[in-house]
Amino acid sequence: MSQETVQQKAPPADVAAGRNNSTSLRRALGILLHLAEDPARPGGPNLRELAAALEMNKSTLLRLLAPLAEERLIEQDPDTGRYRLGWRTAQLGQTYLERLDVRGVAHSVLAGLMADSGETTHLVLSDLPDVVYVDKVETPQPVRMYSRIGSRQPAYCTGVGKSLLAHAGDDAVGRVIAAGLSPRTPNTLTTGPALRADLAAVRERGYAVDEVENEPEIRCVAAAIFDHTETARYAMSISGPATRLTADRVPELGRLVVAAAAELSRRLGSRR
Repeated sequence: MSQETVQQKAPPADVAAGRNNSTSLRRALGILLHLAEDPARPGGPNLRELAAALEMNKSTLLRLLAPLAEERLIEQDPDTGRYRLGWRTAQLGQTYLERLDVRGVAHSVLAGLMADSGETTHLVLSDLPDVVYVDKVETPQPVRMYSRIGSRQPAYCTGVGKSLLAHAGDDAVGRVIAAGLSPRTPNTLTTGPALRADLAAVRERGYAVDEVENEPEIRCVAAAIFDHTETARYAMSISGPATRLTADRVPELGRLVVAAAAELSRRLGSRR
């Protein structure tokens, strides 16, 4: 049987150039991301270490570093030769944060969390001793909890509130306790020691649970959201009727809300 050699036609020059530019851009972005995320050396890597980490040869790496340095996106320490992010990356980050619409960024995460859990999801803002509901995505199920954007609820008896209190510091928790822990349901934690023990459990597992503590027949699972200063200013939750959002579902829903809160935290600049 005869064999034929198939010759592939070379792509047009402009297509090939586009591919090369795209590859170079991806590699340059990889340099920036590595310098931002690699915690191995506080002073940054030298050329050899950076080339090894990114699996590039030194000549290619130097070619990519040059325009990044020209635009002040990276800097090289003149004494040690080590590379770090340049001042313009801070400028870009600050501009992003100043223009950030937290509710707009969060809404798609809330929607995804609702789709995964099948229950209503909320975004709240910390305003201790209360929390303020700033956004929600309703479940399509006919039986659901009632909530209103703009409403306030006590932090000590809500899942979102306890997730925030768990990271608010002892003084803030003390002020909330001093303001009073009046019972909202038979399950409400109404003593300082009981609340502090629950907050310790929240920190341990990563999410808070409102065990029908704020409203009759409503259970809630929540996690704190951290911003670029690593401060918990927001929290998100999954809420629903306790007959549907059962205690058996809490660990699964806890994993979902922790993952969603972590994603939004990253979008807000947190490195946690």
